[in-house]
Amino acid sequence: MAKDKNQEARVIEPVGACQESLTPRLAKKNYIRELRRLQVELVKLQSWVRQAGMKIVVVFEGRDAAGKGGIIKRLVDRVSPRVFKVVALPKPSEKERSQLYMQRYIGHLPSAGEVVIFDRSWYNRAGVERVMGFCTEEEYRRFLRNCPTFEQAMVDSGILLVKYWLTVSHDEQARRFQCRIDDPLRRWKLSPMDLESLRRWYDYSRARDAMFAATDTDFAPWHVVRADDKRRARLNCISHLLSLIDYDDLPPAPTMLPDRERKGSYDDDAVWVERKFVPERY
Repeated sequence: MAKDKNQEARVIEPVGACQESLTPRLAKKNYIRELRRLQVELVKLQSWVRQAGMKIVVVFEGRDAAGKGGIIKRLVDRVSPRVFKVVALPKPSEKERSQLYMQRYIGHLPSAGEVVIFDRSWYNRAGVERVMGFCTEEEYRRFLRNCPTFEQAMVDSGILLVKYWLTVSHDEQARRFQCRIDDPLRRWKLSPMDLESLRRWYDYSRARDAMFAATDTDFAPWHVVRADDKRRARLNCISHLLSLIDYDDLPPAPTMLPDRERKGSYDDDAVWVERKFVPERY
């Protein structure tokens, strides 16, 4: 049956565990105010990156439901997607599985004037592939040996490589998974791999520790973000990223709005009389 055209849109509220956080959150008013300030700085950084021809790679790793996507969304919300590019690769194809492991990532590395943000990266091999048995023991060991060399080559080529690991407590991760189960708007985000990661908590912990031991280098160190409070995690991470780059606030070029040309003018409002408009229900 068709809905009444005057029927108000039904707002779906989260239920159950979604309503409560295990960690006191930063007040929303303070969060919004500080986020706007940081996003203004990101716009300034964008101008500097383009003018200076900088090449920046930002890697986000961490446990499932730690909030990587939320931080990335706020990072790129007010900047150009032609400068800040997000890379979130799907599982490799048959062809990609036959290639050199790092090959599928190399093509996404930045050119001058670009910031590339990896929502998970080559470190899949040190995490989910290791824990879930998607790679062999030799492939895993080879990755840990070769990864610092790969990253050293990136840094030597002029890329600023920044690596973030988001850490979240077991109870908070379980709460967020339960929230995905309870909330119709988030249920799509829950995968069998998420549930398995909760069951294999300590396997992932051991894989993380081995990864840190092999790849936490002076030229590309890991920066750990406490993420039980998503708002604080977002602000802390963006603020830290900005602190790593010595950028200037470039003055914008003077701009004036042009006058509308009168030549060829006509009543362009009249064209809408016979058009079909979307009903204005709001």
